Amino acid sequence: MVHYHRYHHQFCRKGQKHVEEDEESQVLIMECGSSGYFHKRARPKLLSLLIISLLSCSFILAPHLFFNSVSTFSLLYSFGDPFADMGANTPLCSSVSNGTICCDRSSIRSDICVMKGDVRTHSTSSSIFLYTSRDENDFVNYGDEEGDEVIQHEKIRPYTRKWEKGTMDTIDELDLIAKKEHSGVNHRCDVRHDVPAVFFSTGGYTGNVYHEFNDGILPLFITSQNFNKKVVFVILEYHDWWILKYGDVLSQFSDYPAIDFSGDKRVHCFPEAIVGLRIHDELTVDSSLMEGNKSIVDFRSHLDQAYWPRISGLIQDEEREAKEKLEKMLHLSPTSETSLNIVKEEQEDRSGKPTLVILSRNGSRAITNENLLVKMAKVIGFQVNVLRPDRTSELAKIYRALNASDVMIGVHGAAMTHFLFMRPGSVFIQVVPLGTDWAAETYYGEPARKLGLKYIGYEIVPKESSLYEKYEKNDIVLRDPETVNKKGWEFTKNIYLDGQNVRLDLRRFRKRLVRAYDYSIAKMNRQAHLQSQ
Repeated sequence: MVHYHRYHHQFCRKGQKHVEEDEESQVLIMECGSSGYFHKRARPKLLSLLIISLLSCSFILAPHLFFNSVSTFSLLYSFGDPFADMGANTPLCSSVSNGTICCDRSSIRSDICVMKGDVRTHSTSSSIFLYTSRDENDFVNYGDEEGDEVIQHEKIRPYTRKWEKGTMDTIDELDLIAKKEHSGVNHRCDVRHDVPAVFFSTGGYTGNVYHEFNDGILPLFITSQNFNKKVVFVILEYHDWWILKYGDVLSQFSDYPAIDFSGDKRVHCFPEAIVGLRIHDELTVDSSLMEGNKSIVDFRSHLDQAYWPRISGLIQDEEREAKEKLEKMLHLSPTSETSLNIVKEEQEDRSGKPTLVILSRNGSRAITNENLLVKMAKVIGFQVNVLRPDRTSELAKIYRALNASDVMIGVHGAAMTHFLFMRPGSVFIQVVPLGTDWAAETYYGEPARKLGLKYIGYEIVPKESSLYEKYEKNDIVLRDPETVNKKGWEFTKNIYLDGQNVRLDLRRFRKRLVRAYDYSIAKMNRQAHLQSQ
């Protein structure tokens, strides 16, 4: 289930004023007009100039009065523009001094904190400590329950849906605490690591393949790729099944086994810790924000490497089974020529045809005339493979099928996340039920184009929806789904997601399928021509 939460911008109202200060400390009055904010510059008053002068002197003459400039980072960024990270090329806290904590809270999607120095875990108290030496003039807070000197204290829930308060409330919160190190005191360290750690949670919507990739796997790639696998993953709300499912992928990002933060009570020591994950957009990677301009195509290359060993084993098993089958046929058949002809016909039937994969759904948003769709696709000239993935499906097998496909068809839903398994240049046809236009485009259509797929969105008409049989033809549910969606998530979920199936108008849909077939044949011919040269 993909959650259809749109981001709400704050718009100004006509006549409303907003006051800011520019870098010259002159007052800017931002007044709302009919087209938005415009600026007026006001003369600084004498009192304002006096205050500014005093502040300037205080910063020059007494810098040591401030216990830690990094704390100011955290405070200022937490009140920054929530969309600021989308336009910045250098992430905040990308450079952190030793012995400090820097928290970037500027993103509407996630917080991320960086701790550098003597970092130690304490899972019993859900804490991560940073021990550091300080000068006598450092500000110290003696409020710590152990009586130690606390220099800085931050809190963070390391999950990438920061704007959803209800979801974030279910995520375990971590205390990040910088302490002044007492001379002669040896702090406990059970396991010492010489590489950084990345802390994140697999709670929230984990269990849904869209959220597993969008909220977890892709942000993990974005956050850890610059370490070149020399990084340890420390997981909150650790699940054995998640490790089993994504272990092959994790091995492409890290050379070390993942740590269960709550389950492993040992004190782990790191030279650096990144707490939380960076996320760019829906199922994508913004190359302008990545070291080396890495993109979603690079992420997919990691998937290739992750799944190939398993796929290679599957191919060997199938070849062995095929050989055994042939030997059995030769043994039972009256003549070996008959058996060989049967095998030859099977191979010729598959060769030269573009492969179409249909991701089939059970329950809501199913294609009720799927069998007729399969027949039509075969008549057009496709080799058809129907997949019915579920939570227990082995991802390597799904990857193999889609990586080898030319076209994928599926109805809007979490399973469309598997477009990431398709090769750039392939065709992705998403069937878009009533009331799901915005989500289908935002969560899958646009990201598919960024991967280099040829995307076709097939928006059904009311007659193709099972809702046509439940409501009058002039009912707002059929006539204006957008207005219904504005009533709230429960209306969208109950009516358009859980209460709707699709019966394709095959004559109408055939046009898209023929277009995909012609495109695939032309691509295959180009590839054959290049190989012959």
